[in-house]
Amino acid sequence: MKRYDRLRDIQRLDPEKDFLEIYRITATYEFPWDITRALELALYRTYAVPSIGRLLADTAELTSRSQKRYDDTALLLDAVVEHGFDSGPGRTAIRRINQMHRSYDISNDDMRYVLCTFVVTPKRWLDSYGWRRLSRHERSACAAYYRTLGAHMGIRELPHTYEDFERTLDAYEKEHFGWDEGAREVSDATLALMASWYPRPLARVARGASLALLDDSLLRAFRYQRPGPVTRGLTRGALRLRARAVRLLPPRTAPHHARQNPEIKGYPDGYEVSALGTYPTPGLGGCPVRHLRSPDAPAG
Repeated sequence: MKRYDRLRDIQRLDPEKDFLEIYRITATYEFPWDITRALELALYRTYAVPSIGRLLADTAELTSRSQKRYDDTALLLDAVVEHGFDSGPGRTAIRRINQMHRSYDISNDDMRYVLCTFVVTPKRWLDSYGWRRLSRHERSACAAYYRTLGAHMGIRELPHTYEDFERTLDAYEKEHFGWDEGAREVSDATLALMASWYPRPLARVARGASLALLDDSLLRAFRYQRPGPVTRGLTRGALRLRARAVRLLPPRTAPHHARQNPEIKGYPDGYEVSALGTYPTPGLGGCPVRHLRSPDAPAG
């Protein structure tokens, strides 16, 4: 198999009917490392909406048990990618997500915005740092995948095309990004978690690199000092050099799933999807990601 053979396979599929197969190839064969980084950034962006960041601060899950919340979120979302919407593990993962999020008074608009970050942020990341850009087939399949996930989560008025998701995200961020003290605490805790994945001498460098990847709208919302041009240039240049190196490598021969990521540290002996996440009492905390409240939503 050659470097672009899977892209040619993708282009022979129908992005509206075969969206799960296309998204699996994209996320687990073509760009597993990049998609992981992009989804981390996608969730991080949501903190800059005060209603989202404040709720996450109130639950204290991302500030007091950051690693577990990171692990559970990644594993629940990836169970659907790996096993599909109609599988036992996929249905269980969606049910767990819905059970957690129904415990909080979360608006449909915030829910829809979070979903938009999952569609738009990976595409923009790959435009800048991927070994190739997403094809139109992949963008369409990604939109269809998350549109389906959103329907399972009871989110209303879902965008349809990638362009719809992008317009919705940009408009929501323009209207809602802003300062919140609790959101800043969640942001600081997330940056500290990411720095903790590296040896102590590199932790400060890792935090600086993370800040260098944030756009100005995020830096303003959290009131971080803008990284200097040297730090930004080195960080982004290193990622582009990595992309060039990856382009020269042979294609991956086996899928790589989130459970295989070294950043997942809380389950060395394995896990059950049904035990992931929290079992919150309404109003008392425990939600790992900002999502749903709808009594009529399907359980997955």
